[in-house]
Amino acid sequence: MSDSNFVDYVKIFCASGTGGAGSKHFLRTRTNPHGGPDGGDGGRGGHIILKGNSQFWTLLHLKYTKHLKAGHGEPGSRQLMHGANGNDVIIEVPLGTVARDAETGAFECEITEDGQQVVLVTGGRGGLGNNHFKTATRQAPKFAQPGEPGFESWKILELKLLADVGLVGFPNAGKSTLLSVLSAAKPAIADYPFTTLVPNLGIVRYYDNRSFIMADIPGIIEGAHEGRGIGLRFLRHIERNSVLLFMVPVDSPDIREEYHVLLNELRQYNPDLLHKKRVLAITKSDLADEEIRSALKKELPSLPVVFISSHKKTGLDRLKALLWEALSEEV
Repeated sequence: MSDSNFVDYVKIFCASGTGGAGSKHFLRTRTNPHGGPDGGDGGRGGHIILKGNSQFWTLLHLKYTKHLKAGHGEPGSRQLMHGANGNDVIIEVPLGTVARDAETGAFECEITEDGQQVVLVTGGRGGLGNNHFKTATRQAPKFAQPGEPGFESWKILELKLLADVGLVGFPNAGKSTLLSVLSAAKPAIADYPFTTLVPNLGIVRYYDNRSFIMADIPGIIEGAHEGRGIGLRFLRHIERNSVLLFMVPVDSPDIREEYHVLLNELRQYNPDLLHKKRVLAITKSDLADEEIRSALKKELPSLPVVFISSHKKTGLDRLKALLWEALSEEV
């Protein structure tokens, strides 16, 4: 998933269709020149609909489609003929897409299943034909309802990646390297901060044909919840992860402090994230000998911890076992 092709935020203008007008027609035949009202109803205006598509991973296809307009309903006709409904506009989106009102920021819906459909903007109702308004004392109503107007509004679509395990760590913590070793994903890797500019997904194989999805989230920095760095843009992806894998390099000045800084960023962004299962991986452990690791273990926070080296490929089986155990507890 290249940087230019990953889009997880779009703002679009949605306009549903106007309903068709009801008909004011009266039955007129050679044998019945003064027949009663037979005006049909107008068709409803087209909806704007979100539809989940498991084959989509990005909102790129909507980046340059800013205005979406559904079709108008057709008017009713004689012989109680119902007008055709306006054409709906179906927006296919990746699973994990959340829709919000652009003005208020209010949550409107989320798409989590393939094929799931949600009406984002409702089309206007069609008007009733004059046949609906006849009574015992008013047998020839010469009026019908107009169609209701459609609705217009700006919507924000945000993608929150659906992954089992989310990697949480500062830039250069080794997240991309780990993902590349455990899966077939090929994220950009370099020895400078913010190599990863978009989330990357990879499928991690476990024993007996079991597997789970891991997401490499771009590096968080202290103050990310306030919009510093690029962390705020991607913190929302962590909301979807079942298990959070915190990654801190073994050569960090203070592993416990770095872990708590990361944890605090998640707390400030969304306190509910603290209820997720957590595992701590001490990366680049090939840089420390057994004596140093033993000393470090005494200072580590109280959660499942594993020392790993993506370069030497050590500790990875233990890491996958811990993650699978945490995921199994989530089910």
